[in-house]
Amino acid sequence: MAERVREELAALAAIFCGPDEWEVLSHSETDGTVFRIRTKAEGLTDADVPLELVFHLPVSYPSCLPGVSVNCEHLTRAQCVTVKEKLLERAENLASEPVVHELVLWIQQNLRHILNQPETGRGSETCALAASTAVDDGLWVTLLHLDHMRAKTKYVKTVEKWASDLRLTGRLMFMGKIILILLQGDRSNIKEYLILQKTSKVDVDSSGKKCREKMISVLAETKVQTEHKRFLAFEVKEYSSLDELQKEFETAGLKKLFSEFVLGLFYKGRNVSHKMNLACWMEKVI
Repeated sequence: MAERVREELAALAAIFCGPDEWEVLSHSETDGTVFRIRTKAEGLTDADVPLELVFHLPVSYPSCLPGVSVNCEHLTRAQCVTVKEKLLERAENLASEPVVHELVLWIQQNLRHILNQPETGRGSETCALAASTAVDDGLWVTLLHLDHMRAKTKYVKTVEKWASDLRLTGRLMFMGKIILILLQGDRSNIKEYLILQKTSKVDVDSSGKKCREKMISVLAETKVQTEHKRFLAFEVKEYSSLDELQKEFETAGLKKLFSEFVLGLFYKGRNVSHKMNLACWMEKVI
């Protein structure tokens, strides 16, 4: 990690030192650093809106832009996406310099203005327009493996909501102890989903306390090919046999994906040679 990046992280930790304001989510010399900042900014009603900003600093930062995710229970997903886009636009103007503190200050001062722009007030209508104008080049398929779900009902509802908000289709698949998530949609939205999955308290630990998902693996990701079926919705399905699960993949034109990545989960234990480190994958697609 570059010295100025270490200095930036130390400064951020000192600035955002209130309860739950700052948290490092992951760090490595190969995958970079992912951290969360919780702050507030003035919304449309003059009241402060709580914002959760997740930043991913790749190892090449600050020569490249940071990854950004915006979450807020008081904003629609379309509004969160717009705020994220405005932050990245701002970051481009500060290229090659540490930008995180500047971005946080900027959104604190400009959130109300961004939300007042007409395109952020149309909610799902804006999302629909974006989906209709998306080109096929942005359509990808990603296969995820979850180790377990303790709070299954809540977990499933959360996954369904994230998929809906991000206009992702596919399957949440249960086969015995195997849990797979097949996502199809815009690649940037899939990355946004992974950030949510990594940073949200979506499950509970062995003591029943809410916790983040730490045991998710990206088994594969590929651009949608002509032989791949376009999923029309995101569905939760349970399979009683391996043959039934295989038929689901074959019907979707994903026979190769099944044979290369899914079979290993049944016959060879967890096939780690095919798994991609989540943080590494996020850096790859930023």
